[in-house]
Amino acid sequence: MLTPENNQTEIMHRESDYTPPRSLSHWMIGRPLSTADAPHQTIGKAVGLAVFASDALSSTAYATQEILGVLAAAGTLAFGYVFPISIAIVVLLAIVTISYQQTIHAYSGGGGAYIVSRDNLGELPAQMAGAALLTDYILTVAVSVSSGVAQIVSAYPAMDPYRVEIAIGAVILIMLVNLRGVKESGAAFAVPTYFFIVMMLITVGIGLIRGLSGSLGTVIDPPSQAIMHNVSGITAFLILHAFANGTTALTGVEAISNGITAFNEPRSRNAGITLIWMSVILGSLFLGISHLTGQIGAVFSEEETIISQLARTVFDGRGLPYLATIWGTTVILIMAANTAFADFPRLGALAASDGFLPRQLTFRGSRLVYSNGIITLSIIASLLIIAFKASVTLLIPLYAIGVFLSFTLSQFGMARRWLKIGRLKDGEEIVERGSVLRFDGKWKSKMLVNGFGAFCTLVVMFVFAITKFREGAWFVLILTPVLVMIFFTIHRHYKGLARSLSLEDFSGNPTRQTRHRVIMPISGVHQGTMDALRYARLLSDDVTVVHISLDAAETEKVQKKWITWGEGTRLVILDSPYRLFIEPLLEYLQVVIANRQSNETITVVVPQFIPSKRWHNLLHMQTANVLRSELLNKHGVVVTDVPYHVHESIHSHEGHKE
Repeated sequence: MLTPENNQTEIMHRESDYTPPRSLSHWMIGRPLSTADAPHQTIGKAVGLAVFASDALSSTAYATQEILGVLAAAGTLAFGYVFPISIAIVVLLAIVTISYQQTIHAYSGGGGAYIVSRDNLGELPAQMAGAALLTDYILTVAVSVSSGVAQIVSAYPAMDPYRVEIAIGAVILIMLVNLRGVKESGAAFAVPTYFFIVMMLITVGIGLIRGLSGSLGTVIDPPSQAIMHNVSGITAFLILHAFANGTTALTGVEAISNGITAFNEPRSRNAGITLIWMSVILGSLFLGISHLTGQIGAVFSEEETIISQLARTVFDGRGLPYLATIWGTTVILIMAANTAFADFPRLGALAASDGFLPRQLTFRGSRLVYSNGIITLSIIASLLIIAFKASVTLLIPLYAIGVFLSFTLSQFGMARRWLKIGRLKDGEEIVERGSVLRFDGKWKSKMLVNGFGAFCTLVVMFVFAITKFREGAWFVLILTPVLVMIFFTIHRHYKGLARSLSLEDFSGNPTRQTRHRVIMPISGVHQGTMDALRYARLLSDDVTVVHISLDAAETEKVQKKWITWGEGTRLVILDSPYRLFIEPLLEYLQVVIANRQSNETITVVVPQFIPSKRWHNLLHMQTANVLRSELLNKHGVVVTDVPYHVHESIHSHEGHKE
């Protein structure tokens, strides 16, 4: 075994002076940032609200409409339940907010439901939370952008045929902004977010004032065919169904707990304050919109949104204030996808670092963001938009169930964490992967808060699953366990690979290989062949050149040239009566491998000429590439390429091992 005492290894550090050259990507996403710039890429509370709260705040634009859409089946009499249902949802919002406040302060490293479940409930619940959240973030992009496009279509009906194209264009735009970095995307989206908040506060405020004075009135020319009587009356199931639809207002509440690391220090305090700001604004706007919806007699319609009906009623037409409200709502709905772009890559990187997703998701791009995660999210969300034709009504049933599953797992995990803390002695601490457990005298009350939150969200999750099952919730109920299975399959691969590569039982390489055999396949004899032969003879004195005979006349030419230029190196000719090239060579190598000595290394040297222009490769058979790809799968064989660079006027020779 190797030990530090007998292993005298010199280690040197050298800083690279290489700076990436300017390219088109720099113009699109900005100049590359060094790792040392990471601490300067964090954000404050004001920008954090724009980055992480846009999803939750944007839900005020469609949550009331989704409640109304269910109640419409029972007729206008059922519309009186919109506001009471909204109050129940805001109470649930308060419970979830208080619960996540505790999560933020307990897990300052971020990760939300995934980390909490992993540390307190185990790997299976953690992967369930991860699958639910990743699915939710993908749906957040699809739903938010589609809802934003619906606002545009409400104001400009002529653009309806281009819903899908506009939505995909918006996804690409948000992707490019996020590839520039969290700080820059936050700064870019801060102004539109606050513009939406101001416009909605003005709209709701004026509406409430006009409602109190009796001058508000009702919707003029409400959309036609908006109300369809599909049920005989108001039932408990109908109310629960409407409640489940309205709980989409809570989507995005967990985003801040997942992205704590993006905030300036003190991170937990800043993230906690931002969460409170978000919940107060969200609850106020949601209640105001729901109340005014009943007052103005707004109706559910795919043709015109509730926000559009409210704005034109409050502002008496489609003038500038109406357009400002619509465009503010449109922008915030599209920007709500930014919350997913901020959290999906972070969560993906966490799961990938634990070995449950491809390692590529842990890679930070030139702007210190998880570029692969951002691009992956964009592609999947765009495919969803195309599949569902950018319809909010079709996408919503898939949306919130994953959110409430993650809410439930997170709160149960936090309740168990407080239970573990309650068993500690004063001054004792336990270091876990995501946090440090220390005794807290208030552990019982905190456990009660999280336990009650878990119970509430669990009930809502079952309500949502039952009431929305036939509308598409069944798909998420199947998709989540399938994703969990995929995660564990990936994890088993990485664990198996780690065991195979482990140095635990490795006794070190032998000081010298006593035998090294080199085999070099050739198709002809030329300068490229001679370069490869020169390199092969540097590796070993035991070199065997192999030619596959497909044509007798061509083989005769090869033999004659080799006698002249082969420098006495052994040539083996393999006759191939079926004109196959790869298979006879692989069979020959199999015989060599089967009869090799225990301390023998076999290297296959593959000559390959490189044309001066890439398109010239289309004019050649690329035999070397095919051969290399096949040989790389042969156990016990080292494959070495020796390129011969061909230029139109100057021929340069060089060989190296790759």
